[in-house]
Amino acid sequence: MIQHPFVTEKATLQAEQKNILQFIVDVNDNKEKVKKEIEALYKVKVSSVNMMMTPKGKKKAIVAFAEPNTATELASRLGLF
Repeated sequence: MIQHPFVTEKATLQAEQKNILQFIVDVNDNKEKVKKEIEALYKVKVSSVNMMMTPKGKKKAIVAFAEPNTATELASRLGLF
């Protein structure tokens, strides 16, 4: 379950340059579940998902999109920038 977008200066640069967004997700989620949920929620095509644990013990999903400029368009829809 996606909890919220993860926004930092680095995450914003990745959205603009690499078509990547980051989300904080449930600790029990896996890559496939996150991919399906993002595709269903936002009607976009996800090319890959990487997962990592933050130092605060939360799970972060790093999501790359298949279509160009999807990350910046989605970030605008979500009100991130």
